[in-house]
Amino acid sequence: MTKEEELMRFLHERIFDPILSSETVPANIKSGVNLTIGRMSRLTAEKMVQYFWSALAQDNSIAFSRKLEVEGLTRFEDVMEEFRDIFNDEWIRSI
Repeated sequence: MTKEEELMRFLHERIFDPILSSETVPANIKSGVNLTIGRMSRLTAEKMVQYFWSALAQDNSIAFSRKLEVEGLTRFEDVMEEFRDIFNDEWIRSI
């Protein structure tokens, strides 16, 4: 498994797939998740990590995160500590 696959697998398991498989999640949220998946899938593992961290601070990402929170869905913020522990500098250097 590549580093990119490992990182995306983590995000799919923790965030993306529960949202996409839900029958109650609004279409605009699913669309936003699919957009995020598409953007991240074109990046290197190092750039994916950067994307994750920058998404926590960008205005449009903050607004989207609030929508997820209102719906009771898992957000990047909810897995931030686990993400940091796994996808740290040592992990990146091992690429």
